[in-house]
Amino acid sequence: MTDKLTVSVLGTGIMGAAMARNLARAGLTVRAWNRSRDKAEPLAADGVRIADGPEEAVRDADVVLTMLHDGPAALDVMRRAAPGLRAGAAWVQSTTAGLDAVEYLAAFAREHGLVFFDAPVLGTRQPAEAGQLLVLAAGPADARDTVAPVFDAVGSRTVWTGEDGAAGSATRLKLVANSWVLSVTNAVGEVLALAQALGVDPDGFFDAIAGGSLDMGYLRAKAGLIRDGALTPPQFAVTTAAKDARLIVEAGERHGVRLDVAAASAERLERAAAQGHGDEDMAAAYFASFDEKPSD
Repeated sequence: MTDKLTVSVLGTGIMGAAMARNLARAGLTVRAWNRSRDKAEPLAADGVRIADGPEEAVRDADVVLTMLHDGPAALDVMRRAAPGLRAGAAWVQSTTAGLDAVEYLAAFAREHGLVFFDAPVLGTRQPAEAGQLLVLAAGPADARDTVAPVFDAVGSRTVWTGEDGAAGSATRLKLVANSWVLSVTNAVGEVLALAQALGVDPDGFFDAIAGGSLDMGYLRAKAGLIRDGALTPPQFAVTTAAKDARLIVEAGERHGVRLDVAAASAERLERAAAQGHGDEDMAAAYFASFDEKPSD
């Protein structure tokens, strides 16, 4: 089946480009489109056909995969793609779009006869490039065989959260997971900023927690990016992380939960972006602790 399956990837940023490349490597026929064509062009070397517009990209595709900035962007692009959509095609919606957006994206799918899969992914640049993302998915059981080759190509594992993609159960799990990731990422930056302010060697902190319950690989990885000045290219950009943090806050408010840490994370990320770090790795939220660039 994989040699006949045609997949259209709309959005070839950090994640979308890696996903398109792995789909092509898995033997699927892949078309890709991006607002900035120059970001999509390198995929041609991997056998991906680059389309001039969304309508061209999705024409007669069996599966349409969207990996765009947010819900409004996904809806806008799918509206532009609408004349080329085939009724009965599967729509794998992998943009982290938030709860409100899942509802109107699913409504669009119903209006156009698409089989809707709420399918955000967990992972950053490195696992995306290695095809090792964790796919969180909700969608009808009788159509999962169609999208299975897609999920297998981009991820190491698929966690099914329900049969009704419109209910947004996969997006809900993604927001919960991201709330943890963003909290830890911001905490890493604050630890290093505080250590610098107090004249504490960060290695002393890492030695103190080594091998204990407070130690974690993620802490050391993000701290390493900051200390080594290796924030570009980003694993996950500050601006995208800020958007996700706001979606988390909004989801909490919608359900009567006050998320102070998520709100503070969003503020720190937005402040870092305003300082010029928006296109750097989200660990660059570290700089939000300073009014000016910290001294070495």
